[in-house]
Amino acid sequence: MYKSLIKPIFFRFDPEKVHHFTFGALKFFNRIPGVSAIIRANCQVNDSRLEREVFGLKFKNPVGLAAGLDKDAKLYSELENFGFGFIEIGTLTPKGQPGNPKKRLFRLKEDGGLINRMGFNNGGVEEAVERLKKNKGTLIGGNIGKNKVTPNENAIDDYEICFEALFPYVDYFVVNVSSPNTPNLRALQDKEPLMALLNALQIKNNKKEQAKPILLKIAPDLTDDQLLDIIDIVKETKIAGVIATNTTIGRDNLKSIHQQETGGLSGKPLTKRSTEVIRFLSEKSNKAFPIIGVGGIHSAADAIEKLEAGASLVQLYTGFIYEGPGLIKAINKELLSK
Repeated sequence: MYKSLIKPIFFRFDPEKVHHFTFGALKFFNRIPGVSAIIRANCQVNDSRLEREVFGLKFKNPVGLAAGLDKDAKLYSELENFGFGFIEIGTLTPKGQPGNPKKRLFRLKEDGGLINRMGFNNGGVEEAVERLKKNKGTLIGGNIGKNKVTPNENAIDDYEICFEALFPYVDYFVVNVSSPNTPNLRALQDKEPLMALLNALQIKNNKKEQAKPILLKIAPDLTDDQLLDIIDIVKETKIAGVIATNTTIGRDNLKSIHQQETGGLSGKPLTKRSTEVIRFLSEKSNKAFPIIGVGGIHSAADAIEKLEAGASLVQLYTGFIYEGPGLIKAINKELLSK
């Protein structure tokens, strides 16, 4: 129904407006008694064989929602109804910010992709915390970043503010230094500033009664030498793992008229590269840490490929928009068939 009826209608309108409309509609319909139960009955695959224990957390299935869709933790419960094993919110910043000027989200229909230059638009971490206080059991990842106006030399302060505010309300953290849409953010991926940032967060983490997993989200555009640095950084800082990968600034072999738009490219054009990064990290580290695989998962086969390349869990974003909720169920069904 989604691909034959709903998607063709949605894809005729501006993608950001459709996003806000969809969020409003999902919130409305899930308030109607019985609707949430109907969605769960049709979408969820509940089987103990799908459960995964990764970095000390128990996931009911290995298919999660990537950061970027529910930036402000407005719809995590409703989205979980579609069958996700976990929901990652954010990227959140200490203060709310509008992000980059519109238009900033583009569908590349011929390529099965999206380009976004949203720019960490969010209402600020404290607003999200108020919503997370109402969580009734959804496994939540908190993706954190810095405000646009914060210079890189003060970036650690922003990440620490988000970390402290979210700590009681999320199950794991993701340090986002790989978005291409905040000026100079990717410079924090260099070894020295990245080590300083992760060590600072780990110091705060280790002072807690029970530390929580911290993961690093990396760009697909890193060279092999930079990926080897990432392996060293994970080992030295003792963070829990890596999310591979964020969006790409590459534009190879695209057909869409939107291919020259600036921003991060996601979806099918990223499938191969993100899997390559997962396999490289897994093999070169001798599977020393868990990897969450994300980037261009549009089918069950895409997800299986990432898991076989070395990912412990996978996340959807663009594939969820193009393929609909049925993709989550298809991946879990395929995992059960193996």
